[in-house]
Amino acid sequence: MVEEKDETIIEHLEALRAVLIKSLLSLAIGLVPIFCVTPYFINILIRIMMGENNVQLNFFSPMEVFILQIKTALVLDILVCFPYIAKQVWNFVLPALYEYERNFVKSIVLISSLLFIIGVLFCLFFILPSVIRFGLSFVTDSIRPVLGINNIISLALWLSFIFGMMFQFPLITYALIRSDIVSYETIKSKRSYIFVGVLILSGLLTPPDVISQLMLTLPTYGLFEIGLILGKKTKK
Repeated sequence: MVEEKDETIIEHLEALRAVLIKSLLSLAIGLVPIFCVTPYFINILIRIMMGENNVQLNFFSPMEVFILQIKTALVLDILVCFPYIAKQVWNFVLPALYEYERNFVKSIVLISSLLFIIGVLFCLFFILPSVIRFGLSFVTDSIRPVLGINNIISLALWLSFIFGMMFQFPLITYALIRSDIVSYETIKSKRSYIFVGVLILSGLLTPPDVISQLMLTLPTYGLFEIGLILGKKTKK
């Protein structure tokens, strides 16, 4: 009996090892071609952010742009390979789930991915251009902007990730109510605290300007309300 249990544990560890190897191998294979197209992606990102603003971006060390391209390529590599990695992880945990659990996890993963993409696109096309316009509004005849490309692209990647994660709020609320971890009435009674918490969190995660803070706070809280409504209907 003990030997069978040990063999089962070894089989699970071997399966987990295979998942890790396949995932790392996919990241390694995808990194080179993605690095080759990264300069085009950065140029597109700059055009989206800058819009009509005719501002020149600068770099301040010989290797700065190259290091920035490597960092951006790593982020893109993870995003591109994520569906394959998620599939490998799914195949690993699938045998341990019941049928209703499989359907629930499938729906959660699909909705989570969709919300993350919507959050990233919302950030790229609405938030980042607004942040740039707000910053450039302080330009005068005696005050001229000198923007570094590393700061701009790093800000874009960071904010895109933050918005993608914050847009998971309705899913978290829905899952908590659906699984009976927290009741609908309890979450509803804490609305004011949740709003203040979202506002504080937005202030910590975004640049120190009111525009980006509000544009993260309001959609996030709105999505929380949507998750609350869906959770209430599910329980009914």
